[in-house]
Amino acid sequence: MTEPAHQTAPAHQTLPETLGLHMSDSTLMVLAISLFVLTYAMILLEKYVHRTVAALLGACAVMVVGLLTPDQAWGSIDFNTIFLLFGMMNIVNVLSRSGFFDLVARRAMVLTRGEPVRVLWIFSLLTALFSAFLDNVTTVLFMAPVVVTVVTRLGLKPIPYLIAVILASNTGGTATLVGDPPNIIIGSVAGKGFGEFLVNVAPYATIATFVGIAMMHLLMKLRGDLATTGASARLQQILTDNQPIKTDPKLMKQALAIFAVTLVLFMVGHPIGLEAGLIALTTSTFLLLIADLSPVELFEKVEWATLLFFMGLFIVVGALEHVGVFEQVATALTGAIGGDIGLGILLVGFSSAIISGFVDNIPFTISMASVLKELQTTMGARMDPLWWALSLGACLGGNLTLIGASANIVVSDIAAREGHPLGFGQFMRYATPVALLTVVLALGLYYLVFQLTG
Repeated sequence: MTEPAHQTAPAHQTLPETLGLHMSDSTLMVLAISLFVLTYAMILLEKYVHRTVAALLGACAVMVVGLLTPDQAWGSIDFNTIFLLFGMMNIVNVLSRSGFFDLVARRAMVLTRGEPVRVLWIFSLLTALFSAFLDNVTTVLFMAPVVVTVVTRLGLKPIPYLIAVILASNTGGTATLVGDPPNIIIGSVAGKGFGEFLVNVAPYATIATFVGIAMMHLLMKLRGDLATTGASARLQQILTDNQPIKTDPKLMKQALAIFAVTLVLFMVGHPIGLEAGLIALTTSTFLLLIADLSPVELFEKVEWATLLFFMGLFIVVGALEHVGVFEQVATALTGAIGGDIGLGILLVGFSSAIISGFVDNIPFTISMASVLKELQTTMGARMDPLWWALSLGACLGGNLTLIGASANIVVSDIAAREGHPLGFGQFMRYATPVALLTVVLALGLYYLVFQLTG
């Protein structure tokens, strides 16, 4: 009996194979690294190439040269992150249409009394607190529009305050199991619970948060970002403005109810097998069902450029993972560590911070967590400090560059939509000094405590 055609058809060949080019593993690795560097260079040249176009060009090149097949490229995309972003963007857009952010902005202006320093500290601390118990992407989707509204009405430059929100979201998210994706990965692979993160990571993340805000305060003061340009009479008028804000109470109640349910599910979903992305996609879709809104109009407000940027970058980084770059780096680190846990804290922590600043920390954390799990089989609980070093490095390192963490890109696109584009170099002038200080401080303190306590 003749087998069906689809069973006997030859396997799909890549373009290089069709042309008779058979590349060795080392050649594939060099090619993957080269394409990543070229993609990153295009992202840096944001004046000439939009970062979404750069990421998509990199993703196309990865598939054209045969590093990944289209199916493998599709599989390298972290759809948990994509679904989370898409779902929360829709919920936040509905909240915006209901007038919720205008109400919050007015209350916030009264609370800060129009003082730039109070704006910086209050919004940064609120962002850090929310990011510890929600995921930090959800937090910035909620906070960034409010910050833009407040600071523009006060006559301040929005970009430094938005950067402060980004930094606080990443440092605050470091503190708990649910605050940042690397922690969720570590908790899952290592079998660590919410309480263990509170004990072993939260103290250092908390110190990093306060020091980071203080450093941002100093940078903004030196650059004149804390000087208000509004006249006292104008400021007083803003603070005492009692003109009614146009709202849709029914829509606001629906959106807030769904938002609250989403947050609760974020807290309890992971242990029962519900990932954050699935939760956000499901609850946002239910909101579309009950709200009297056109999905077409709502989807026009989705930051598609952000979603496509992440998808392209996931594919480019997926090629590095596929050819074994991350595995080799992680294996080399493990070999260098040997049995010295103190040295391991420094190597794992600082290398994770540096790498996470320039590539997405999710695939790196997955690779490194796999290596640490193997190490755990021979060393047992003695190597637990390496898990916490990985957490501190991967999460805090996301503040090094504009593409270091999901929250950075999301805020950048919100800023651009509001007419305040955030450049790569502009971000690094503020964020990189803060990131370096907080990484060194958190990992240095953790290393010191380990040496003192054993």
